[in-house]
Amino acid sequence: MSAEEQVDEVEAHRMPLLEHLKELRDRMVKAAIAVLIGMAISLAFADEIIAFITEPARVALGLEDVKGVLAILGPFEGIYVWLRASFLGAMALSSPVISWQLWGFIAPGLYKTERRLVIPLAAASTFLFLLGAGFAYYVIFPYAFPFFFTIVEAEVTLSLEAYLSAVVRMMLAFGACFQLPVGVFFLARLGLIDAQDLIKGFRYAVVAIFLVAAMITPPEVLTQMLLAAPLVVLYGVGIIVAWLFSTKVRDEEA
Repeated sequence: MSAEEQVDEVEAHRMPLLEHLKELRDRMVKAAIAVLIGMAISLAFADEIIAFITEPARVALGLEDVKGVLAILGPFEGIYVWLRASFLGAMALSSPVISWQLWGFIAPGLYKTERRLVIPLAAASTFLFLLGAGFAYYVIFPYAFPFFFTIVEAEVTLSLEAYLSAVVRMMLAFGACFQLPVGVFFLARLGLIDAQDLIKGFRYAVVAIFLVAAMITPPEVLTQMLLAAPLVVLYGVGIIVAWLFSTKVRDEEA
């Protein structure tokens, strides 16, 4: 396909701003419906979701249950936790639909060859997010919680809402960090970076990764290392992604 045909292909999907906003509204409505359906399903399993989230604390403290440790400290805290746990389950169930709607909104502005990547990108983004959240739950929490709960010799009593907020915030942060290869893909397709740029900037990227890990994780070296290590690996994956998909043109003489 010639360059002119490619331009025409993109121009064929050009719409006024109002039409773009209408399409964005329609896709947001579809994503919201998916979340509501997921919420309806998750409400029936709220107790199981709460038990799943509190499992790291139970294991860290060596208890059969956490009823004596995780406490409800306010009159409305119980309902907040119940709804928040259900919403978390809803987001997990609806994440494929949300990713599909996001990439579907972007796809018309891409060339035909690029639109073929929408489904793989949506799947990769969802997989990486769940991988990051799962990494926090199955790797970070089992090492971090025993340290946090025993650093001071005192009886442990936690607010259930505060515990849930901290756990969910950490899982979301890890999921977002694991989107690194997807972000590299878009920057590479825009021609802003290529594999050579990433290789040259590797040392600075490692420093930046450790700074991000220090900001996201609690002030403890082990958890920072556990986050930084997979991010360095994902940066390496990003180099491969940039090598395969970058559109950046370099001056050979320079």
